Amino acid sequence: MKKILSIASLLICLFLNVEDVKAQPKPNLDKVVAVVGSNIILLSDLNQQYAIYLNQGNPADPKAKCYFLQQMLVQKLLKQQAEIDSIVVEESQVDDELDKRMRYQTQRMGGQERLEQFLQKSLLQYKDEMRPDVKEGLIAQKMQAKITENTMVTPLEVKKYFDTYPKDSLPDIGAEVEVGEIVLQPKLTKAEKQRFYDKLEAIRLRVKSGEDFGFLAKTYSEDPGSASEGGDYGFIDRQTMVKEFTAWAFKLKAGEMSPVFETEYGYHILQVIERRGEQSHVRHILVRPQNTPQSLERVKLKADSIYSDLLSKKLPFATAASLYSDNKETQYNGGMMLYADNQTARTTLMPVEKLDPAVFVVIDTMKVGEISKPVRFNDERSGKEGYKIFFLKSKIAPHKASLEQDYPKFKDLAQREKEAKVMSEWFEKRKETTYIRVDDEFQTCDELKLWVKKDKDSK
Repeated sequence: MKKILSIASLLICLFLNVEDVKAQPKPNLDKVVAVVGSNIILLSDLNQQYAIYLNQGNPADPKAKCYFLQQMLVQKLLKQQAEIDSIVVEESQVDDELDKRMRYQTQRMGGQERLEQFLQKSLLQYKDEMRPDVKEGLIAQKMQAKITENTMVTPLEVKKYFDTYPKDSLPDIGAEVEVGEIVLQPKLTKAEKQRFYDKLEAIRLRVKSGEDFGFLAKTYSEDPGSASEGGDYGFIDRQTMVKEFTAWAFKLKAGEMSPVFETEYGYHILQVIERRGEQSHVRHILVRPQNTPQSLERVKLKADSIYSDLLSKKLPFATAASLYSDNKETQYNGGMMLYADNQTARTTLMPVEKLDPAVFVVIDTMKVGEISKPVRFNDERSGKEGYKIFFLKSKIAPHKASLEQDYPKFKDLAQREKEAKVMSEWFEKRKETTYIRVDDEFQTCDELKLWVKKDKDSK
């Protein structure tokens, strides 16, 4: 079982890997460290993966290269099969993945300018360099999904998996709760929003009269992710932003500026810098309407009314969440909060230690089935405020893992093990019919012994 689980971990890491260091320049004379069919793996690419490992604060360990090379062999083998099976990934999917990574890197480094200084190249150049690797990873991921798509575990298999644990080795499960929430945020009237619209319209007229858009964005924009960059978002595609933003980004020509328009985030003006096919390079200025005492009083009265209906059983909690909650992630899930870690799929069971402290303070003294009074919240990070109503659906005390209480957890683990077994068997068959060569420098790696067997036999 350990062998199978290690393969599963390898495959997970293969697709979760995110490049977060400076791309390493390739030497003029690069070395081929492995061949899989018609695909090669270069020493410079392996060294770049090792550089990522070091940059994440890990200790120097040359053996780590063995693991990374195994990752790369897995990806190349999946890519080769994907080509045979005519599996493709749309360029828009590659764009989305690249944009996700670039946004993550930009936020981590504190802005696009700092990231480009760190990379010693423009973000556009870096994205172009990363594109082939990202596309290959997505193809490999899609191939793996196809291989395991019909792999499902039965209740009997879950029980057998659970029975593999010695009773004295069953894990301890901490306290868990199921918590529902109804989130109510103030809604401004048209008259209350007008002054924020007028503020941005005045800024737009200043741009039209010749003032610098970037300077005004740095001065007035309330978007923390782009204000310091003069409002610059870089290139976006049609799936990156909310629909109102996207509509103007792809309607305008290079150099043109939008009128003031509204999204769920506030009022915007947008300027297109450059259009390139299905991508648009844009910058914007955001003004967020601020709640008024009157709007907060209105939402409090609404929260009190909903709470009254819940107590009198006029309205089930799940129905109230779907009708009134402003949290789109939980609105149609009965209002239930969801939790996921690296080991299990998303579930409504939430470890108590993972709860937001503000939520824990409220539900800690509640009984199962109880509904809280409306609680005022103010999230400084997002700027959102309003009222929340909580529902404590269940509470599980700390306990030794059991099949009865923890069936979903063991089902997820059994499913992962079965998929890993399917993938392991698939790799064994493909390795027998695929030319694989690993450089002598890495043939002593424990992780690569199975991969070099064919090479040794052919000598």
